[in-house]
Amino acid sequence: MQSTPPATPLSSALTLLLATATGLAVASIYYVQPLLGLLSGQFGVGSATIGLLPTLTQLGYAAAILLLSPLGDRYDRRRLIVIKAAALVAALAGAAMAPGFAALCVASVAIGLTATLAQDLVPAAATLAPEAERGKRVGQVMTGLLLGILLSRVAAGSLAAVAGWRAVYAVAAVVVALLIPLLWRSLPRFLPATSAGYGSLLASMATLWMKHPPLRRAALAQGLLSVAFSAFWSTLALVLAGPEFGQGSAVAGAFGLAGAAGALIAPLAGGLADRRGPQAVIRAGALLVFAAFAVQAVAPASLWLLVGVAVVFDLGVQVVLVSHQSVIYGLDAGARSRLNAVLVSVMFVGMAGGAALGSALLASVGWRAVPVLGAVAALGALVVARRR
Repeated sequence: MQSTPPATPLSSALTLLLATATGLAVASIYYVQPLLGLLSGQFGVGSATIGLLPTLTQLGYAAAILLLSPLGDRYDRRRLIVIKAAALVAALAGAAMAPGFAALCVASVAIGLTATLAQDLVPAAATLAPEAERGKRVGQVMTGLLLGILLSRVAAGSLAAVAGWRAVYAVAAVVVALLIPLLWRSLPRFLPATSAGYGSLLASMATLWMKHPPLRRAALAQGLLSVAFSAFWSTLALVLAGPEFGQGSAVAGAFGLAGAAGALIAPLAGGLADRRGPQAVIRAGALLVFAAFAVQAVAPASLWLLVGVAVVFDLGVQVVLVSHQSVIYGLDAGARSRLNAVLVSVMFVGMAGGAALGSALLASVGWRAVPVLGAVAALGALVVARRR
């Protein structure tokens, strides 16, 4: 069965809508990161405890990727997208109204579960795109996702500085709510690619893992890079607020602009993977991540050095992610949601692990330990990427 009617075009307008919706959905996971200093002070908890918020959000995201995203191969993906968008609005509103730290933890899990809307939109773009342009089109939608990850910190840090942290979640809920009618009107219906039951869908992901060595390499390498990525961004606000830098949430959020520079390369990386093959691109990106963190680990403390590190390692992570998705979407056209679920669930387990490890190392060893963790994780990803 076809996963969507072949006559359905992926127009520039629809690509832009998918990229925008993907970015806004995934941004929901990252609003908390530049707010950690404010939240730590308001709720009276230390750096290790406040690190629970990004950790729980990432774990919720990883769980939903594994348990819910495979439904995109079984049911009309448009309907699933709209339902998840509505649930995300409710989760963001719950965070905005959270009366205490425990309630905010619960809302953080809910945000992670429902923000997986982003991972239904990316396979939708891969399904609608012509085969010869799949890497390029996925790269364009991934630009939206990556800009959402990075610019979310700018928006959250700046808005929190003038209106408080609750306003961040309230505004995010309104913006996602405005997307729902646009998505319903603009997306085509998607015919299911399989009639398998839910249990069979979940079991088939293990089969896909065993059947496709490129999927295993992609998931493991991207998971390791995600440890490095999340360790940096989950601790940045606390590092900047510390004695070495003495900066607030607005500066922490502005660091997203540095990382966003790398996101603009995503469509180019997808096109290069289409023409030249992804493996060289993957290895080069992992090497960039390693080099950036290795320099940060040994160089003197400098705000401008942190900016440069953010640009270089974000570029590396994003180039590798787009190339990995180009690899896995070509493995099995009828299982793209499940292939994506495997890749991204491992990736976000890495994100959660990076947030937890980064917070623990910052509290127990100091901020220098975070780039050491990033360099080691990137070196592991480079080793995995070189395997055959």
